[in-house]
Amino acid sequence: MGLGRYKVLALVLVLSVSVLLYLLLPSGQSERTTEHRPEPRLRPDPLSNVTIRTATLSGDWPTFYRETSPRDGLEGAGPERFAVLLLHGRSFTSKTWEDLGTLNILADHGYRAVAIDLPGYGDSLHSQPVSSEKGRTEYLLHVIESLSLRQIVLVSPSMSGLFSLPLLIQHPDRLRGFIPIAPVGTKSFKQQQYQQIKVPTLIVYGTLDTNLGSQSLESLQMLPNHKLCPLEGAGHACYLDRPEEFHTNLLMFLSRL
Repeated sequence: MGLGRYKVLALVLVLSVSVLLYLLLPSGQSERTTEHRPEPRLRPDPLSNVTIRTATLSGDWPTFYRETSPRDGLEGAGPERFAVLLLHGRSFTSKTWEDLGTLNILADHGYRAVAIDLPGYGDSLHSQPVSSEKGRTEYLLHVIESLSLRQIVLVSPSMSGLFSLPLLIQHPDRLRGFIPIAPVGTKSFKQQQYQQIKVPTLIVYGTLDTNLGSQSLESLQMLPNHKLCPLEGAGHACYLDRPEEFHTNLLMFLSRL
């Protein structure tokens, strides 16, 4: 009986060691890990098919620009969609709107978006300087016509107000909407001129911009068809301080035009 008991114990020991070795083998470990590992899930990137194109307009004002268009098959995209033309402030260029993601965001929501380097800035350094109000208006009309932009929404921060405001006052029929961001030059026009403009306008400004922000607001509020968009805690370049809020308000405004 004693010998039989030892045989049983030895058999149990051998079986235990065999099971332990099986579990510790690399093949067994790999199989168990694979069995319980969740399948990887790839999150689709909605901007993956958006490409920023760059080129230079020829003519009297060689102008460098960046452009995005709606992705193929995007709901709401099509030739009937108006375009958004983005200008820039003195310390910036068209690349600001690329780095901020604005060009991609607009294209992803079905809009053609064009950002230009104004004469003397960025890659438009060799363009002839435009020093008169008439010249700046003709310059923007040249850009609009050369790029076949129909009834644009014009985004105009700071210094670019010298270009956008004359166009707004003299050719409001060319604009589907206007988005001034603390623009320069608002005092150059009279109250009566502002009151005659019916273009839907979104006045964007930073609440900390007590210089151009508050100064331009005083004049721009004379536009009869305007909405205010104060960005709390933001400075002069408020779209850089509060990009998410800026883009949300931008898209909301565009959707209602």
